Amino acid sequence: MDIRDAFITNLKTSAMVCRTYLDDLTDEEAMQRPHPKCNHINWQIGHLIASENGMASACGGEIPALPEGFAEKYSKETGGSDSASDFVPKSELMKIAVAQHEAVVKVVGGMSDEDFDKPGPESMRSYAPTMGALVNMMGSHWMMHAGQFVIVRRQLGRDIAI
Repeated sequence: MDIRDAFITNLKTSAMVCRTYLDDLTDEEAMQRPHPKCNHINWQIGHLIASENGMASACGGEIPALPEGFAEKYSKETGGSDSASDFVPKSELMKIAVAQHEAVVKVVGGMSDEDFDKPGPESMRSYAPTMGALVNMMGSHWMMHAGQFVIVRRQLGRDIAI
């Protein structure tokens, strides 16, 4: 296994874990917050998609454009809204996430070892000093939020999924 394979494994594993936690949540349940000071699950999914889109675009290659107005719906300013009509239905979010993920895996698969050593984008260097760190962050970011998905599942009385 080379570094490219390791990054792709990280991306696929995080996608599988998050899909497992999210697949059976309804739109209403996805509007639940794990804590009053946390963002609801729908916002978190949209935030993750928008973040991954930006990071993947910085890697080069073809990444699907997000629907018009998507990033604005999932900005820091909208995190406090509990109105489902302000957001995209969870089923649509998951379709967008899958399309983004498939494109990201393809882009990462086409990167060279030298590409991973290049400096990360200026605006992202505080957490991604290299392109390899940026690629690693894409999978890790989803896993950072997975713990909040589990809390909502427990609040809902769902069985352990993983």
